[in-house]
Amino acid sequence: MEQLKHECGVAMIRLLKPLDYYEKKYGTWAYGFNKLYLMMEKQHNRGQEGAGIASVNLTNKPGTEYMFREKAEGKNAITEIFSRVTEEMKGELLMGHLRYSTTGKSGLTFVHPFLRRNNWRAKNLCLCGNFNMTNIDEVFQFLTAQGQSPRIYGDSYITLELMGHRLDREVERLYQEATAQGLTGTDITSYIDDHIQMANVLRTTMQHYDGGYVMCGLTGSGEMFAVRDPWGIRPAFYYRDNEIIALASERPVLQTTFDIDSTDVHELLPGQALIVHKNGESQLEQIMPAQKLSACSFERIYFSRGSDCDIYQERKRLGEQLTQPILKAIDGDVSHSVFSYIPNTAEVAFYGMTDGFRKMHGDVRTEKVVWKDIKLRTFITDNSERNDLAAHVYDISYGSLQAGVDNLVIIDDSIVRGTTLKESIFKILDRLHPKKIVMVSSSPQIRYPDYYGIDMARLEEFCAFRATMALIEERGMWQLVNDTYLACKAELAKEREQSDACIGYAERGDRRRSQLEKPKEQMKNCVRAIYEPFTVDEINKKIVEMLRPTDMQAPIELVFQSIEGLHKACPNHPGDWYFTGHYPTPGGVKLVNQAFINYVDKTTKK
Repeated sequence: MEQLKHECGVAMIRLLKPLDYYEKKYGTWAYGFNKLYLMMEKQHNRGQEGAGIASVNLTNKPGTEYMFREKAEGKNAITEIFSRVTEEMKGELLMGHLRYSTTGKSGLTFVHPFLRRNNWRAKNLCLCGNFNMTNIDEVFQFLTAQGQSPRIYGDSYITLELMGHRLDREVERLYQEATAQGLTGTDITSYIDDHIQMANVLRTTMQHYDGGYVMCGLTGSGEMFAVRDPWGIRPAFYYRDNEIIALASERPVLQTTFDIDSTDVHELLPGQALIVHKNGESQLEQIMPAQKLSACSFERIYFSRGSDCDIYQERKRLGEQLTQPILKAIDGDVSHSVFSYIPNTAEVAFYGMTDGFRKMHGDVRTEKVVWKDIKLRTFITDNSERNDLAAHVYDISYGSLQAGVDNLVIIDDSIVRGTTLKESIFKILDRLHPKKIVMVSSSPQIRYPDYYGIDMARLEEFCAFRATMALIEERGMWQLVNDTYLACKAELAKEREQSDACIGYAERGDRRRSQLEKPKEQMKNCVRAIYEPFTVDEINKKIVEMLRPTDMQAPIELVFQSIEGLHKACPNHPGDWYFTGHYPTPGGVKLVNQAFINYVDKTTKK
């Protein structure tokens, strides 16, 4: 209902046969690009602000281009960039990216892939990713302390420069090896191109990062790689046969593109990299030790395509597990209740919810009560009139329930800001005159920002947080806010002291850095304290009070998924920091403490 933006989708292809093989077998030189296009379109849900592609040709001679890139902005970016593809751009290595910004930065400059040029093929680096780094300030300090000067302060550019720097060092290492063996001229170049160890580059680059990521890249000499963060926060899947190696952010993308079973697709493990060498040989390398698994549960609830065989069942379980609290909310009156959902992402959870009721009570009444219309556009500039039009993005099925008699149970995948509920959904549902509206969320209350790739960065965006702050004000508990504020400041002061020391020791190569980083990992999320005095039900009631339109007639009750229910439904994706505040990395803890400080500073200045 309230669209959340996600930090990107990736697609990679390595053709393992000579290029003319695919033209002869499949009748087109564009076989690889056609597959890349399909992979990107099937992940369009992951990024609609921009898209980019890159390719590397391994056989082009010096003096001709061998590394190509195209980028475009907007929802039609995929179509636009592929319309520019010509036969001259064909290559054995292909990479694509779909972008959603979580930083607020827009423009073609910020669209992936990013390209670092050099006159040596092996030093050319093209990079894209599904990522958000939480400690980019530390990495920036590390780079500048070495004498580098990145042109732009942003995690994508800084990562490109850091990894490019490490790639340069790897090439120089091989140059020394080659000259020691007596090689000269182009024999040195061939030696370097044939012996690049991307695992060395990745280990010396990614060890500096805190965040959730799948980082993908190509080099001009023909290396291809994708590496996943050690906590497994962001997802990646790959497929290999004797013609092709492909990687994508979601499993069904590969199944559909290559007409294969789910068992043919493998998940990249936390801290692991898929590396494909110039000669087409591939391997899995453990780049960093795997940490406690924190795979993002929101991928399962909302972001990933529901066509994945496991996600489909998980979303059904999320709905089915809510039958008991819903039954309580409607006072057991199933016969006078109509069940529906907010289109389109909550549809599978709706099937699970109604299956649960059928198991207990036999048949239930289901209707498509809410319809989502095309996005309304208007030339009107007056804010009040624009808001009135925005309230009509959704419509209802008139006559779908008996006025004053039937309860309306309506499920959505999440309730985040509550804006759409207040300005649109509740108003139009009230026109049906239900006896009661039970608004159901298949996910728990979202209480904390995400810093690993979802555009939820400010505490005040969440209706659960605003409701909690309202309860604190009502009950005169501002000492709790002050105590939490001071605790957040104390945690950040300790973190800054440790960070400065770590940077200094890193410059000198001092081993004490690793000892200092252990306390950093024990940083405390002080913001959790503000929720402790209140029950979920108390916060629910306050949310209803805040979101309920003033002229609404029907009573409203909220039903949220429990944390226990979430983990029962999605047992292999335990990442739940947006619900519980248990961030998997120190960077997440640091940023949520800072977010609370920012909130208090801003509200006290008003």
